Amino acid sequence: MTHLEAHFKAIYHENHPKVYRMCMGYASGDHMLASDFAQEVFIKVWEHLPSFRNDASISTWIYRITVNTCLVSLRKKRSIPLSKIMSTDEVRTPENETHNTENNFKALYHCIDLLSKDNKSIILLELEGIPQKEIASIMGISHEAIRIRVHRIKNELTKCVQK
Repeated sequence: MTHLEAHFKAIYHENHPKVYRMCMGYASGDHMLASDFAQEVFIKVWEHLPSFRNDASISTWIYRITVNTCLVSLRKKRSIPLSKIMSTDEVRTPENETHNTENNFKALYHCIDLLSKDNKSIILLELEGIPQKEIASIMGISHEAIRIRVHRIKNELTKCVQK
């Protein structure tokens, strides 16, 4: 194994879970689509890793690739119809908390889907636990603007999920 392959393998293992969760947000909870997005992200990481200039942290660079890859892929595929997301609903029972949790995630993904592309990117990064200063760097806007937008997006999502 070359040094580059070993470096990529370490990057992949450290970042894949976060990238996959972000992709789940863009894929509205569709595991197959999220896997496709994550695979595309890491193909790009592999292709461009030799030219990575260390201007930002490697994770910031990968998150930027993730946001761009998901947005471009969704533009190509168009959004996932809500009927596809909701068709997997089954009869709810009080005993089935796992199922209810899954439904809550679907409702959240649906509400995230309704956001503008920039707000969707911001909240997915925020939900991933990325520091707001890093989100500001990824999105190319000020830290103060990110703080305000995160607050507004959370209020918007809360109202949407409670409907």
